[in-house]
Amino acid sequence: MVFPAGGRGGGTDRGPGRSEAPTVVMRPSMASRAAVPAQGGPVEVPALAWSGGEWDEAYQRVRLAGRAYVWLNLVEQRLRALVDEVLRPVYAPAHGEDWVTAAAGPAGEEWAHRAGAVREVSRRKGYLLDPADDDPLVFLTLPQLRELMVQHWPCFEPFLADRREIELALDELEVARHVVSRNRTLSQTVLSQTERAAARLLALLDGGSGGVPADVVEALVAGRYADVVAVHADRVRLQRDLPVEDLLDGARRLDALGIGLGMLCQNYTGRRLVRLATEGCRVRLLFLNPASSAVRRRERELGLGRGELARSIEMNIMHVRRVRARLRDQGGFEIRVFDETPRFTAYLVEGPRPTSQAGGRRQSTDLGVVQPYLRKARGMESPALVLRGGAGQQPGSTEPGLLEVYREEFEGVWGDSRPVS
Repeated sequence: MVFPAGGRGGGTDRGPGRSEAPTVVMRPSMASRAAVPAQGGPVEVPALAWSGGEWDEAYQRVRLAGRAYVWLNLVEQRLRALVDEVLRPVYAPAHGEDWVTAAAGPAGEEWAHRAGAVREVSRRKGYLLDPADDDPLVFLTLPQLRELMVQHWPCFEPFLADRREIELALDELEVARHVVSRNRTLSQTVLSQTERAAARLLALLDGGSGGVPADVVEALVAGRYADVVAVHADRVRLQRDLPVEDLLDGARRLDALGIGLGMLCQNYTGRRLVRLATEGCRVRLLFLNPASSAVRRRERELGLGRGELARSIEMNIMHVRRVRARLRDQGGFEIRVFDETPRFTAYLVEGPRPTSQAGGRRQSTDLGVVQPYLRKARGMESPALVLRGGAGQQPGSTEPGLLEVYREEFEGVWGDSRPVS
């Protein structure tokens, strides 16, 4: 059927002198309709849901990118605060709110104005949830903050030790920053490089004296797990990530409880133990009494010959007795034995008290390593928990974590033990 222009199918007067091509309406005949085969059953719809493997891959990407984002966010906050502390007193008295633009100079005027425009848009749309964020410095990116620091290095030089090291660390962070900001896939290798570079940079921005946690992500999750910041399947994996040297570095007190305390006696030399005690660390060591019936029961569980475990304990006790004999103040190095059934090995370390700015980032330097005893597994093969006192604890909370629980257990066993002469 054909409708000419301006005819019955037009519906709109186009005016004189204007015409259109005729409109052709095609209607399928009954024969053509019958030629289309009818589809029985439900129509197949393409599957849009992710499979289990796709979800696993997405979670892995989130895990890697999330860890990198935490480090990058912390670096950006620290560098922003440093730029604010150093440059605001120089430029703000003369330029007021435009001090960032003045500090950027002609070379950075374009990105300074762009940051100001983003700030105005954020104001209008209600994106500034914290009044403290209504500041031009907040809208600068990490490379722009770096540019301000480099341009005004003479102002930063009295506070920062090594410009070259700082710039090298910032260069190493650029790959991860680009990947995370664009939500692309991050590799484990780049993540490890990012974590190392960020930790080094944060220490440098504190003048070389800063001490960040070994894992900044632990503060985000440890509160859910009552001080537990890491879990390892066995002691080998534990010592790969947390060597005894790192565990005892700067310790003010060491309380250790176990059957033979092999992690301390076999992986930490006597010379280092002497130096640790000489530097003021108070040491209390609790061994299972090698003559107790609990030792014989443990030997049977592990399939050891009679007296084999007892001799191993005696050797470790002799080792720490020799260490104690070399000390001038032997009262700070106590050795005892207990007769109860051993339930776990624990190394509870009271670290140095945090000072200055480093203390604001780390709630506690108290660490603990705890290994439960399994019936058929040696201490080397038992799972290990790493505890940090107060990790993830809400401000003002009085709820004790696992580290305090094990400290109380240690004190109870210590009170029932006997000294070794």
